[in-house]
Amino acid sequence: MWVENPDYRTMSSRLRYGTRSNCQNKRKGMVLGRIPATRDLRRIATMARALSSSSATSIHGIHVFHCPDAVGIVAKLSECIASRGGNIHSVDVFVPESNQVFYSRSEFTFDPVCWPRDAMEAEFRKLSKFFNAEASVLRVPALDPKHKIAVLASKQDHCLVDLLHRWQEGRLSVDISCVISNHNRGPDTHIIRLLERHGIPYYYLPTTSGNKQEQEILGLVDDTDFLVLARYMQVMSGRFLESYGKDIINIHHGLLPSFKGGNPSKQVERVSHRDNLRSFVLKSENLERQCLAQAIKSYCELRVLPFESNKTVVF
Repeated sequence: MWVENPDYRTMSSRLRYGTRSNCQNKRKGMVLGRIPATRDLRRIATMARALSSSSATSIHGIHVFHCPDAVGIVAKLSECIASRGGNIHSVDVFVPESNQVFYSRSEFTFDPVCWPRDAMEAEFRKLSKFFNAEASVLRVPALDPKHKIAVLASKQDHCLVDLLHRWQEGRLSVDISCVISNHNRGPDTHIIRLLERHGIPYYYLPTTSGNKQEQEILGLVDDTDFLVLARYMQVMSGRFLESYGKDIINIHHGLLPSFKGGNPSKQVERVSHRDNLRSFVLKSENLERQCLAQAIKSYCELRVLPFESNKTVVF
């Protein structure tokens, strides 16, 4: 973010209007009492280099905090960041009325030379102990590794294709370790060619009502940070969820709670006299793409926090 420095603007203004006077008076043999223009130029150049250097070395950090509610939490978090030269860009806070707990998410910039990543982690850890926090998570996207994910998909591939293209264009900050499907795609399909071009393995694991291939899937995704079910048309068992033990993002094809089942669009009345079933299906698929991509982006940006047993806080 560029922030105009008022001192810089004033100095350049003085120089712009004072230089001509200097030159005119120099020709008359007069000596002015102000700083020569060349010295002004050097000072401006030095200031510009400092501003440019500061902007170049400042990087982006995200911190989320969850602890029992108390007076002064925001002040302490702000002091921790500001005391090391960090600049806070935004702070979101949530304190539910029914439960005296505190949630916050802060975005800030800092100079990693003045505030190394390890030192930052240690200082936030001190605050965590002071407030008896349940969670204190720091993420520095420029320094930390990207989230490693696996994507599961079935026959319909509009969500999978969209994710792969967003990832290819750098709009999703993740590393895709593999794609797993219970649908066999031919070697000449667009998805297989795209995956091969980027060196992403594709695993075809056919499923039946009695065999969901869950053990095989667990063996392939053990080292991932979270899973993405991109229209994967299989219900994962409780044993699978417990064994995996990490978060799973799923885009549900049903427009719940009103329309359940495998073909929700066919249960919906036309939204206007211009719509038909096909146009409504296309609109639904477009919403699914957008919702899934936004969910992954929000998760990677630490915008989704667990709340109670089966809820989340979304910043």
